[in-house]
Amino acid sequence: MSDEFGPDFISVTDEDGNELELEFLDALEYNGVQYMAFFPADADAQAEDEEVGIVILKSVTENGEEFLSTPDTDEELDAVYTLFMEQIFAEEDEDEE
Repeated sequence: MSDEFGPDFISVTDEDGNELELEFLDALEYNGVQYMAFFPADADAQAEDEEVGIVILKSVTENGEEFLSTPDTDEELDAVYTLFMEQIFAEEDEDEE
């Protein structure tokens, strides 16, 4: 993704009704499903919660409406996380050359 126009942000609401602002990092397709990686945009929340890192969401279509959802299983999350890390580090290696 090009940073030519600056970062992209989205707001999502979790299952508890809390609104989170996320900064788009990257996207990829895995097993026919589109996944997106985000960083929490709130630096204060990151400092308070060391568990916060990359947020991975997938695009799901239900009744003709598209929305973002968390991966269904830990195995799915782990596989997609690994792919994102490989993609991010490959891009960093290309930038260094």
